[in-house]
Amino acid sequence: MSTGMESAANFAGSLGGLVLMSIGQTLVVVCLCCDMVRALSVPRSHRRYVASTIFRTLAIPSILVMGVSVLEDAIFLSWTDLVMGVFVMVAIIFRWHHDKDEDNWWKGKGKKLARWARKQFAAPPVLAPSAA
Repeated sequence: MSTGMESAANFAGSLGGLVLMSIGQTLVVVCLCCDMVRALSVPRSHRRYVASTIFRTLAIPSILVMGVSVLEDAIFLSWTDLVMGVFVMVAIIFRWHHDKDEDNWWKGKGKKLARWARKQFAAPPVLAPSAA
């Protein structure tokens, strides 16, 4: 094992690493539970709207957490856990890309957030001195 892998393995086995992975796995479980509620709820209901919003919000962090978990399993050569982690990560990605027509808080926010970001990061206007 290289020194980078050794340090990653040491951190994964430490108390801080275990706490972070537990919090991350809890986030993944909440994300998947909201997806299940979204799938079983009546279309265009408030319950489905809330579940879809929570799922869309937690999907990307859940994918990242599962990626770190898969990397940790590869370092420890735990092939069964690695396969299950890849399965969960692919399932979240599939569900995230599959139902695009859902009504949620994020729908239509892309253009609004892009407009806000352009305004925030644009260079301030430069005033030219008047010719006297």
